Amino acid sequence: MKQYRKIIFVCESGTSRAPMAEAIMKEYTIKYPVKIESRGLVVLFPEPLNQKAEAVLISNGINMTDKMSSQLEEEDLSPENLLLTFEGGQKDKILQEYEGATHANVEVLTELVGDELEILNPYGGTLQSYGLCYETLNKTIQKLVNLMNEALDE
Repeated sequence: MKQYRKIIFVCESGTSRAPMAEAIMKEYTIKYPVKIESRGLVVLFPEPLNQKAEAVLISNGINMTDKMSSQLEEEDLSPENLLLTFEGGQKDKILQEYEGATHANVEVLTELVGDELEILNPYGGTLQSYGLCYETLNKTIQKLVNLMNEALDE
């Protein structure tokens, strides 16, 4: 796996899955300097982290209270950045709507790590569904970090 300068998780509104993934990945040790951020595909104005997502993060010892959503911008699509979506439709939307997007720098997170199922959007669901999303994200991101670190060892 190529070394990227920045990894950007992208979800619809930038208030649930993407910031949760960002927070989780920042808890892991990566063997080279890489920025980890999150964006939304449709952010009309900055919004705080979803309350249930925040509650699940806090219950797992992660604090992101000041996190605000931000719109995915054209300058986020540099060859040095890897954009990770949670659904094939999100990847397709980025590839269609952003000039700098290529199949080389936009991936579905689960496909990249070899998992078959997409990470379901907990939005509007119960606190338990956010907890399940957290657990799934954590396992998937652990695989991503392992891929990144193993690439350095080769």
